Amino acid sequence: MKTQVRADQVGSLLRPPDLLAARTAAIEGRVSPEELRAAEDDAIRDALRHQRDAGMDIYTDGEMRRGSWLGDMAEAVDGFVPESVTLDWKGPGGKTEASAAQVAGGKLRKRRKLTGHELPFLAKSAAGPFKITLPAASNFRVSSYKEHITDKFYARREDLLADLVDIIHDEVAWLQAEGVPYIQFDAPFYSFYFDPRQRERLRAAGRDADRELESAIAADNAALRDIPRDKVTLAVHICRGNNRSRWYTEGTYDAIAERLFGSLDVDTFLLEYDTERSGGFEPLRLVPRGRRIVLGLITSKEPQLETQDELRRRIDQAAKYIPFENLAISTQCGFASTASGNLLTMDQQWRKLALVAETARKVWT
Repeated sequence: MKTQVRADQVGSLLRPPDLLAARTAAIEGRVSPEELRAAEDDAIRDALRHQRDAGMDIYTDGEMRRGSWLGDMAEAVDGFVPESVTLDWKGPGGKTEASAAQVAGGKLRKRRKLTGHELPFLAKSAAGPFKITLPAASNFRVSSYKEHITDKFYARREDLLADLVDIIHDEVAWLQAEGVPYIQFDAPFYSFYFDPRQRERLRAAGRDADRELESAIAADNAALRDIPRDKVTLAVHICRGNNRSRWYTEGTYDAIAERLFGSLDVDTFLLEYDTERSGGFEPLRLVPRGRRIVLGLITSKEPQLETQDELRRRIDQAAKYIPFENLAISTQCGFASTASGNLLTMDQQWRKLALVAETARKVWT
């Protein structure tokens, strides 16, 4: 039986100062890999305790062992090189900056499981159902394809995607076989296909945003092919970027809703809905019967705590377009998509997760 989740969360959590210090020391060679692993274990135990106290329905390890939400791809797969595409970040300190993703500069070959170092400890330590997050294959057609580097090995973006699909599919199949109850694809780069500015940039470059959207969906579906669905929730999280409380895309879901909701073969969509940047709930009318929507109503980017009355009002608004029983609530994104984290405190983070859980209990019980 699949896990029923009303109080959901995206995945990443703020790293405690001790862990950040240990990671820096490990990079500089001042602590051993074993000492870093012990610091990560301590941080994960503390994070799991706080999630239990907050009343969350699903647990994560906070991505404490990662430098960024998709960084393990380059660490686990040969063929990436220390080059990056740039992103135009908006918000606090917004500027053009290199992506956290590395560029493919060779043929990709998986040398270890992406999450093999994460799963055992989380599985034995979580007090209830837990999720594992993976970067969706579709991200890398945007984040890791750079002309004059990648095209020496992959003539087309679709060729790069084909190898990434095999890498991700192998990971999903293994996680499912290991009994992981909830597997989530993180796919913020879907937002490129509904952001009017990004769509225009693609058009000016001679590229078709709608055709690339179809290619992205096909790739992510292929990564889920033949995965048994009876005991695992398969989900996708879509936001507009998240790094030090900044974002890189804007726009409503309207431009992609019909194709995304109707074609992407997942059980659950976690959608950013914390600001006017996301638009209204009208696109949810296109969600097929039986699919679940997790409303990301609580921002992870700012410290101000939302009111429960406002959250309940917005859930009622969303329920005009999708059955109430198919809804859940979460934060709009993680709190630390990169290790440096968003601009709020640990205490503010836990208050927000407690608000997620309290609101879910009052709305759905």
